[in-house]
Amino acid sequence: MKTMMLLAVFLAVAAAAPQSQVVIVKQAQEHDTAQQKYSYSFEADNGIVVNESGNQKEIGPTVENVGTVSRGSYSYPGENGVRYTVNWVADENGYQPTGDHLPVAPVATGFVAQSQF
Repeated sequence: MKTMMLLAVFLAVAAAAPQSQVVIVKQAQEHDTAQQKYSYSFEADNGIVVNESGNQKEIGPTVENVGTVSRGSYSYPGENGVRYTVNWVADENGYQPTGDHLPVAPVATGFVAQSQF
């Protein structure tokens, strides 16, 4: 009986939660196995825009050392009315995002290593 009451409370809370749907208003995709590349993009009615493309790349000395190099961007509207955009690359060096709103590590300059001996 307690389980039934708990289930009823859970369903009531779930039903009362605000429901929002995001609709995809534009979408495209391409997959070219001969050229070993792909791309896709979509736009949602809430202002989110996503683009990505990639291709196979040899990343080592042998044919077996193949990986995918991807690049893309995504953007979204902020609560303050500003559109935030992140451009990125993912390759043998990892995921590398850039954007005007992202922090950037300072460049170390004038550093000279000194021996303790």
